[in-house]
Amino acid sequence: MRRKVVEQRARVTNALEALRHQIGLALGAARNAHSDAEDALTKLRLEQLVLSVGLDRAENDPKLAEHRGDPAMTAVRAWLENVRSRFYADWADGPGQLRDLVASAAPGPAGRPGGEWLGRLGTSEGMRPPELWRIGEATVDGSSVGRTPGTTLSFDVAVPLLDESHLSITSAPKTRPTVDALVEGLLMRVLSTFTPGAVKVHLWDVGQLTAVLPNFYALSRTSAVTVHDPTRLVDLLDELAGHIRRIHTHTMQAGYPSLRAMREATGKRVEPWRIAVLYGNGEDLAPEHLRDLKRVATGALAAGISLILVDVPTVLGGSVETISLLDDRRAVTSMTGSGVEVRLDPALPAGQVAGAAARIADAIVTRQGGPRSFADLLPTEFGQESSARELRTPVGFHEGEPVEVVIGDATPHALIGGPSGSGKTNFLYALLGGLAARYSPDELALYLLDFKEGVSFAGLAPGKKDESWLPHARLVGVNVNTDREFGLALLRFLSDEMRRRSAAAKEFEVTNIAELRDADPNGHWPRIVAVIDEFQYLFAERDSVTAMATSLLEDLARRGRSQGIHLILASQDIAGIDAFWGKPAVFEQCTLRIAMPKARRVLAESNQAAVAAPRWHAVVNHESGVAHGNQLAHIPDASAKNTFPVLQRQLWQRYATHGRPRLFDGAVAPRLDESTAFAALEPGTDRPRALVGQSIEVTDNAHGVEMASTPGRNLAVMGSSTAEALSVLDAATRSLARQYPAGAVEFVLGCAVDTCLGEVRALADDLAALGHKAGVATAGEIPSLVTEHTERLSEPDSDRFLVLYGVDAVLPALERKEPGKPSALEHLRTLLKQGPAKGLHVLGWWRGVARLKDTLGFGGTEEIGAWVALDVQGSELAAFCAGQVVQWSPRAGRALFFDRGTHASPEVTIPFHRPEVTDA
Repeated sequence: MRRKVVEQRARVTNALEALRHQIGLALGAARNAHSDAEDALTKLRLEQLVLSVGLDRAENDPKLAEHRGDPAMTAVRAWLENVRSRFYADWADGPGQLRDLVASAAPGPAGRPGGEWLGRLGTSEGMRPPELWRIGEATVDGSSVGRTPGTTLSFDVAVPLLDESHLSITSAPKTRPTVDALVEGLLMRVLSTFTPGAVKVHLWDVGQLTAVLPNFYALSRTSAVTVHDPTRLVDLLDELAGHIRRIHTHTMQAGYPSLRAMREATGKRVEPWRIAVLYGNGEDLAPEHLRDLKRVATGALAAGISLILVDVPTVLGGSVETISLLDDRRAVTSMTGSGVEVRLDPALPAGQVAGAAARIADAIVTRQGGPRSFADLLPTEFGQESSARELRTPVGFHEGEPVEVVIGDATPHALIGGPSGSGKTNFLYALLGGLAARYSPDELALYLLDFKEGVSFAGLAPGKKDESWLPHARLVGVNVNTDREFGLALLRFLSDEMRRRSAAAKEFEVTNIAELRDADPNGHWPRIVAVIDEFQYLFAERDSVTAMATSLLEDLARRGRSQGIHLILASQDIAGIDAFWGKPAVFEQCTLRIAMPKARRVLAESNQAAVAAPRWHAVVNHESGVAHGNQLAHIPDASAKNTFPVLQRQLWQRYATHGRPRLFDGAVAPRLDESTAFAALEPGTDRPRALVGQSIEVTDNAHGVEMASTPGRNLAVMGSSTAEALSVLDAATRSLARQYPAGAVEFVLGCAVDTCLGEVRALADDLAALGHKAGVATAGEIPSLVTEHTERLSEPDSDRFLVLYGVDAVLPALERKEPGKPSALEHLRTLLKQGPAKGLHVLGWWRGVARLKDTLGFGGTEEIGAWVALDVQGSELAAFCAGQVVQWSPRAGRALFFDRGTHASPEVTIPFHRPEVTDA
C-alpha cells in the first residue's frame, strides 16, 4: 500500500515538472516574439519616416537626426537602398514606359505642351475622357537603372481626374502662384479637350471674394465657371449634393450604377462634368462643412463630379491623389511616391489663358445659337414615340442643349407658376406642341381648361377663320372664370376615367398603365394630360364646389399616376389657396415644378432661382422645387402668329380621322340648333324631354325635363330676366316639338307680358310650320284658356303643352271668382296637379318666387317637378328642393336647374342663345 502511494506521488511530481518546463519554454518564446515584434515595429516606423522625407534626403533631414546613430536606422536605409537598386535593375526601361503610358492615357491637351492646343476649341464629346492629365515631369539617376553614372532620365507625370479621382493639393510657404498655375493648367487642359459647355467649373476660395483664377473670368458670363461666395461654402456643397442625388436617381432608374456606365452603355453624354475647386487656408473646416464635404466626395465621382482641394486638411471618401509642394517648382505626388521629386510645369501664359477662356465662352454662346425657334423643339418625324412608360419633350434650351420635361411615374403632375406677362401661356404652348408632335392622339389625350378671361386655348379648337384643331385635344374650355362648376365637371370626368382604368387593371391583374397596355394591346389607353390654367379660380369660394374640387383633385393627384392621368396646374400665385391648408397632398405630388421669372411659391422656399431668371426663360425642376433640380431653359416663342397654328394644321392633316374636341366657351351662349342633345331628338319617343339649357359637363350635353305621365311633370321658370326666361321656354318648346310627328301634339302659348308678344307669336308660327297645332292667347284670354283646358282633362286627347309667359301678371284675373264657380287660379292648380297624368303639362314663367308660391297655394310646390331659377337668390329656393340649403348667387347668362326626379341638388345650366325676332 505504501509503495503505491510513493509511486503515485512520483508520477504527480514528474507531471508538474514537465508542465513547469513547458510553461517556461512558452514564456521564453513569448518574450522572444515580443522582442522581435518591437524590433519589427521600430523598423517599420523608421521605414515610414525615411519614406516620408525621401531616401536621398534622409541623411540630413532634421526629423531623422535623433536616429542617425541607431543601428536599426542603418539597417533600414541599407535595406531600402537594396530594394531600390533591385527595382531599378529589374526595371531598366521604367522611365520610357512611363512616358509611353502618359502619352497614351493623356492624349491631346491632356498631356501635350500648351503651345500645341492653348486657344483652340475642344472637339471631344467625351464618351471616354482621358485617364490622366499632365502636371509636370520627374527625373531619376541613370546609374540606378544601369545607365552611365551622372546621367538623368526623365518621364512625364500626370494625375487622374474626371471619373477617376479627386485631387488634394498641399502648398508650401509662398507658393500660391504655383498652386494657381497648377490648378489653372489642369482646368485649361480639361476645358480645351471637350466641346464648349461639356465641363462646368465651380470655384470657392475661403480667403478671396472675387480674384479666384482671374484668367477664367471670361467664362463666368456662361455657366462654364461659377465663383461662389467664400462665406457660403454650405451653398456650394448643397448644390453639389443636389446634383449627386439627381444624377444618381436618374442613372439608377435607368439601371446603371454611375453616370460613366450610363454614358458608355448609351453612347450619349447626358450631363456635363463638374469640377469643384476649393481653396482652403490649411485650417480645419467647420465640423458640419467637413461632414458635408466627405459625403459629397463619396458619391461625387459616380455622378461625374471631381473635387480639387487646395490646403483643405481632410481625408476624403473615394479615390484621392495628392500633390504636396516642396517649393515654388518642386512637389511630390502619390502617383510617383515621396522618393521622386516632380518638377511642375511652368504657368501657362496669362494672356493666352484669358484669350482661350474668352474663345470658349464665345463658343458656348454661339452654341446656344441665340434665341432658338419653336421649330427646334419639334422632332423630324411626328408621332413616333410611345407613352407607355412616360411622356418626354424638350421645352427650351440652355447653352444650346435641350431642356426636357418628363411626365411619368416619377414626376406625375406639374405645377407651373408665374406672374402675368412672365410667359406662362407661351410655355404651355411649347410644352403642348412638343408633346403633340412626338405622340399620336392614340398615345396622348389632352383636356385643356383656362379659367382666366381670355382665349389661350381657343385656337386649339375649330374656329371661323381656321377650321383645324389639335387632334390630341378632347376638351378645350376657355373663359370659365365664372364657371367653376366646369372645372369640377372635368375633375369628376377624370375621376370616373381613373376608376374605369383601375377596374381594367384589376381585371388584367396589373398595377399601372404601362402593364395594362402590355396586357391589353387592343384597348385604348392613352396617357391623359389635363392642363388647368389659373386653377386657383376653382377654389375661389368657400362653398360646396371648392370642397368637392379639393377632394377630387387630391384623389387624382394621389392615384392618377398609376393610371396614366396627369395634372398640369398653372397659376400666377398659389399662396392664397386656402382650400389646401392642411392638405398638402396635391402639391407634394406635383414633383415637376416650372417657375417663370419672378414666380412665387412654386419652387422650394429656399430656392430663389426664379427671382434671377431672365425674361423668356423658365426654371424647370423635376425634384419638387429643391434647388439641386434647377434647369434654366430659354423658351422659344411658341405663341406667335403662324407658329403653333402651322404645327396644328400639319397634325390635323396627319390625324384627320380623329374627332374634333369639345369647345366650351364660357363667354358665348350655346345655340340650341348646334346642341348635340337637340340634334339627337327625334319623333316617336315615349318620354319626351324639354331641353332648358346646356349642362356644364365635359361632354356636350343638355339639361332636360322628362314630360312623363306622372304627377309633378311641370316646369316653372322663376326670375325677372325676360331674355333668359324667353330662352328657356323657347328651347323647351322647340325641343318638345321635335319629338312629335306633325299634328301629334298641341301647343298653347299664353303671353301675359305684352313686350314678349312678338317673340311668342314668332314661336307659334315656327311650330305651325312644323305641322303642329299652335295658338297664342293674350293676357285677357289666359283665364278662360286655363278654364277651357281644365274642362278638357276628362276628354281623351293628344298631348298638350300649356306654355304661359308671365303668369304672375294675370294673377288678379286668375283669382277673380264668380259665385258658385271655381276661379281660374283654382283651375290652374288643377291643371298642375292632374294635367301630367292626362297628357297635359304646364311650362310657366313667374317673375318672382313669392308670386309662384302665391299661384301654387299651400303645399302646391309638389306640383312643380322641375324648375329653372334665373336672377333669384338661393335662399329663396329651399321650399322647391326639399328644404335643402341652396348655394346660388345669380350671374349673367347662367341659371339654376333642379328636377326632383333626377337631381339630388340643383345644378347650374346655361340658357341657349335665342335669336331675336328681328334677326330671323
